[in-house]
Amino acid sequence: MNTTDGTDVLELDDVTVSRGAGPVISHVSLVVRPGEVLALVGPNGAGKTSLIEAISGVTPHSGGSIRLGGESIDKLSRVARARRGIVHIEQGRAVFPSLTVRENLSLTARTPAEIDAALAHFPELEKRIDSPAALLSGGEQQMVVLARAFAAKPRFLLIDEMSLGLAPVVFTRLFPIVGTLAQSGVGVLLVEQFTALALGLAREAIVVASGHVTFQGDASRLRDEPQLLHRAYLGG
Repeated sequence: MNTTDGTDVLELDDVTVSRGAGPVISHVSLVVRPGEVLALVGPNGAGKTSLIEAISGVTPHSGGSIRLGGESIDKLSRVARARRGIVHIEQGRAVFPSLTVRENLSLTARTPAEIDAALAHFPELEKRIDSPAALLSGGEQQMVVLARAFAAKPRFLLIDEMSLGLAPVVFTRLFPIVGTLAQSGVGVLLVEQFTALALGLAREAIVVASGHVTFQGDASRLRDEPQLLHRAYLGG
């Protein structure tokens, strides 16, 4: 069980997520702190997406508890969790294709000033502000997703494979934005297939393999000890 002195944290205690006949990922305890990045890495099929979906309320968890600021959110809907500051960037580029860039950002921004503040991180989007999102490139659409997250002013941001389907040059341009969000005080739980980049950004890391936690600790240890990372991916 994880304990912390702070009240404004996102905390999982012994969480299990099941689908169909049995658990997909079991007995996960972690703490996401404001202003820090926690990397959640592991092989495909390890249960990372299922865990993030349970935190945001997309899917229920079958065991353990999830707390936000010391209070249980187990029974809250996804909408209610979002209203409390948990923003989930799902796999793929979840834009509204028929809406313009401005209209997409207006879904989370409350004022024009908040739209301008979000666009400041993505000058490329200012030229396309009145273009339908469907006409944007994949990288530009991901920029819209990240800008919308900025505009929502999240307390905690859950990012699931932001690099999926993007060219490396595009992803390399976008990835530092996650660090900027954390520096602004947002707690980030980052699932990412580019493990080295994720570990370089994170303070702490969790490796899951075959539905179980195989490592939990300083991200720097995994960066500096490739054999440790390899054993963790293999379930050791």
